[in-house]
Amino acid sequence: MPPAERTTENWNCVVDCPPQVYLIDLEFGCCSAHTLPELTDGQSFHLALVREDCVYFLGGHILSTDCRPPRLFRLRVELLLGSPVLSCEVFNDGLSITSAIATSVGSAHEYMILGGYQSESEKRMQCTYVSLDDVGIRMEPREPPQWSSEISQSRTWFGGSLEKGSALIMTPTEGNPAPPDAHHFYQVSFQQEGDADDPTQTCSQESTEFEDSAPLEDSEELYFGRDPNEMEFSSDGEGDTYNEDDEEDESQTGYWI
Repeated sequence: MPPAERTTENWNCVVDCPPQVYLIDLEFGCCSAHTLPELTDGQSFHLALVREDCVYFLGGHILSTDCRPPRLFRLRVELLLGSPVLSCEVFNDGLSITSAIATSVGSAHEYMILGGYQSESEKRMQCTYVSLDDVGIRMEPREPPQWSSEISQSRTWFGGSLEKGSALIMTPTEGNPAPPDAHHFYQVSFQQEGDADDPTQTCSQESTEFEDSAPLEDSEELYFGRDPNEMEFSSDGEGDTYNEDDEEDESQTGYWI
């Protein structure tokens, strides 16, 4: 949309885009678009999990029908000589969910799904264990943690995955009047119990809220990956000294696409 034609109304509207699959070759810097008949409805706010040449799409919302069908898509990409071959399978035994969180647990292809919504006005309070292997995908329900009253009564919640087996959930503080820019933060942790032949996941929930903590503002500076005690010495001159040994190995740098 040209900048001159953008208005508040048309810029903030939600429109189903033509569903296409884009393959990007980072080595040669080229891109190709592919249209699959199984994805003609389009969907948004879904989860995507990847194992080797297969991509699994869980849940999602269809704008044209305003529904969250429990569909599961398995997209397979075969990089053959010449042009790639894409195939898509549709299963009706997926999850009816949108805006959920997937956090890695166990091996490299085991996940725990939590959060999200199962309808326009109903949060999904259950947890689901997902495993990807050579055969396909396996999903099992798991017992959720004892959600706090703030989470249970909140109309909205959102968050993301932290480290392995851990997720962060945030709910806005509600009231009449509601405090501006005030939120509750919770960390949900999953652990495996038992031996490798019969692993089970247990989860716990803890609040990260502090009584004297101030609400986050746009001008707030956030520091990640450093010990809080290090910040006490960052202004005495010693912490600003350049040391080439402190630099990270650029060969280990990762990229998001």
